[in-house]
Amino acid sequence: MWRTTTALLAIVLILSTIGIIMLTSTSGVHGEREFGDALFFVKRQGFSLGLALVLGFICARIPYTLWRTFALPLVGVSVVLLVLALTPGIGVEVKGSKRWINLGFFNFQPSELGKLAAIVLMAWYVSRSQRSIREFWRGLMFPLMALGLIAGLVLISPDFGTTFLIASVGILMLFIGGTPISYLLVTAVLGAVSFIILIMHNPVRMRRITAFLNPEKYAQNEAFQLLSALYAFVIGGAGGVGLGRSLQKRFYLPESHTDFIFAIIGEELGVAASLAIVLLFGGLFVCGMRIAMRTTDLFARMLAMGITLMISLQASFNMAVVTGLVPTKGLPLPFISYGGSSILVTMMMVGILINVALTAPQGEAFD
Repeated sequence: MWRTTTALLAIVLILSTIGIIMLTSTSGVHGEREFGDALFFVKRQGFSLGLALVLGFICARIPYTLWRTFALPLVGVSVVLLVLALTPGIGVEVKGSKRWINLGFFNFQPSELGKLAAIVLMAWYVSRSQRSIREFWRGLMFPLMALGLIAGLVLISPDFGTTFLIASVGILMLFIGGTPISYLLVTAVLGAVSFIILIMHNPVRMRRITAFLNPEKYAQNEAFQLLSALYAFVIGGAGGVGLGRSLQKRFYLPESHTDFIFAIIGEELGVAASLAIVLLFGGLFVCGMRIAMRTTDLFARMLAMGITLMISLQASFNMAVVTGLVPTKGLPLPFISYGGSSILVTMMMVGILINVALTAPQGEAFD
């Protein structure tokens, strides 16, 4: 597994390096305008990346079996932190969302830890419930109740994108673990209907949907950011306008260093660089699945698959949003977008994946 692990590490380091380079390019305008320091966001992200690499190394050294032992305590800690983020006087509210806790040196987003907790929970439950995984209550309702607790608190914050991501990965892990597809299809349909009803009763999200369906009509308000992102790709063409020369980041994309950084990559570095990013995430998915399929330990396999799906789906959703394939959601591009909590937890996931690759038992059938 050394070659797979080496390839995984190389991909993660390349993506992280691209992230720092593009953050230097995209965040200068915002840093100068808001804080009087063009390198404000780069310095903070550099600190977070350094801390993330240390945490990733530690997680790579911690035996993956310990995550089975601490599955429920990790869920408990995540739930407490999510509740604290919603508590007045403790949680930090930004643009109407209560998603952060101020730790002094940066604002921590508990929903990021919630994603890891959901993965560990599903891996633990599936691995210990194989005899009853096809039963309705033990195979579906019990794990969904626990998953719903995490996702529900994230939804209240409100964070529809992360809620959808956690629910999607959780259901996929149950499917892989053996829960009957008929149960999961009914659950998915009911969940989708509930999600649609919630969106219909949320004016902000509803406007995003209507703007996505008819962007030209809402070009000056809700669809402005989407059309600006698409225009960035058009301007960039095959080779891009050059690193640091984006116009969209200066006047048209206020979130260019966070959720819409992929659009600036397309504008400054061109289609070739955008496709390279897609291929790198594709390589990460292949490495993660290869690691998962080579182990005979069910918990290790589910853990590796959950981590791989979480990172890959988040990257896919982000790029789909930026290219206008799905309605706008606030999901960062892993390793590249600005965000301390995201890089910390994502690097922890990579560390766990590496430990599974190097220490989990492998069967002859998978050599």
